[in-house]
Amino acid sequence: MLLLDLLIPARCAGCGARGAPCCARCAGVWGSVSEVVRVPVTGVARVFALARYRGVGRRLLIAYKERGRRDLAASLGRALAEALVVLPLRGTEAGGQSPGAAHRSAGVREPGWTSAPSARARVAAPAVRSICLVPAPSRRSAARVRGGPHVERLAVAAASVLAERGFEVAVAPALELTGGARDAVGLDRAERVANLAGRLRFREAGRPPPGFPVVVLDDVITTGATAAACVRALAGEGIEVAAVLTLLAAG
Repeated sequence: MLLLDLLIPARCAGCGARGAPCCARCAGVWGSVSEVVRVPVTGVARVFALARYRGVGRRLLIAYKERGRRDLAASLGRALAEALVVLPLRGTEAGGQSPGAAHRSAGVREPGWTSAPSARARVAAPAVRSICLVPAPSRRSAARVRGGPHVERLAVAAASVLAERGFEVAVAPALELTGGARDAVGLDRAERVANLAGRLRFREAGRPPPGFPVVVLDDVITTGATAAACVRALAGEGIEVAAVLTLLAAG
């Protein structure tokens, strides 16, 4: 693989330039973290995204998720880590007795994108130095095609960056989709809710360790149905979610 990399230099998945899976210019798409409003998650958890689902960001995500560019995991994970550093987290008590299979490292508004300076000003440095990342689950069939759970891979990459900065980090694969869930592409809000009903469940083996603020990670938020289902599944086990963070926000 290393020899192949030398013979065929990496090309940026965003613009095609040689030299890296994601060049510095395209990496600039991951701007200041912004709060996102989605009806199903309103009053349930605060949701943040790094960019809109369009242009360079969309190309990078599709290349990573659907076109086998797993070499983008490090770049996308670093972008998530940079956002996690500034999320307004507070210490919370995550339920459970042990981390289980967690990987450790040293008025309803319509959908919208909150970008006003006053809203961004609320995103301040966290008062905690520990974080537990819970990746949104993938359908098993999709994970097989993608070489494994692609959001979990991003969570591990982000955790590595945070650990280098002195955070205590856990990646807890605490959620899973059972058989029968369809690909959510093209489904409206009601269809997405119905698609997840009874099919997203908690995995005791992936329970977050106690005392860690829990952040649910996903690649893109569309209607908010998946984010809401993840938060509620964790809440049902006594686990409070401090925030939901995604790379992109559609709509």
